[in-house]
Amino acid sequence: GQQDKIQINHIQGETSMSGVMIVNVKNAKQVMSLLESASRLRSTAETKLNERSSRSHCVFRVEIQGVCSRSGEDTKGVLNLIDLAGSERLSVSESVGMRRLEAQHINKSLYALADVISALANNEPHIPYRNSKLTDLLQTSLGGDSKVLMFSNISPELQYANESLCTLRFADKVNKTQIGTAKRAAKIDLTKVLLDNNY
Repeated sequence: GQQDKIQINHIQGETSMSGVMIVNVKNAKQVMSLLESASRLRSTAETKLNERSSRSHCVFRVEIQGVCSRSGEDTKGVLNLIDLAGSERLSVSESVGMRRLEAQHINKSLYALADVISALANNEPHIPYRNSKLTDLLQTSLGGDSKVLMFSNISPELQYANESLCTLRFADKVNKTQIGTAKRAAKIDLTKVLLDNNY
């Protein structure tokens, strides 16, 4: 399928991905416009559990780079905004055909994410990032110099208590996981600094 053709490469701490659109933006308005466009393209479908169920994860990646005109400091960072599709119990959602296949792919990638979080929490020597496209893409954001913030959405309905409990348990594990300390990615062009200050 199309998913199998996606290639993810990690070179010198930077991640690239085939088959994606890269758009240069200069202000927050342009970023919001892209987010709205991505939201319209996202696949949704009705299941027995949800009348508008997300049938895929959504990853919106923002690469930010700036240069301080006075110091010559060059700073670069990456922000991943991720909306994960919820796990789905097929016995409850009663998804069939394509909906069932989508649910299986979603659940598999969420299990892979849970395995990565568990490995990080246990300080294991091998972290199974490559077990799914999702965790492979987020490899540089789930360890090292990264910072992760996660929001968990649960339903107040009693009939979804099992799903809510699973979500809370996963959130608790994530909360207890130490993945590293965020650091500034800054470089200073000393030649520019010296010229600007007439040295």
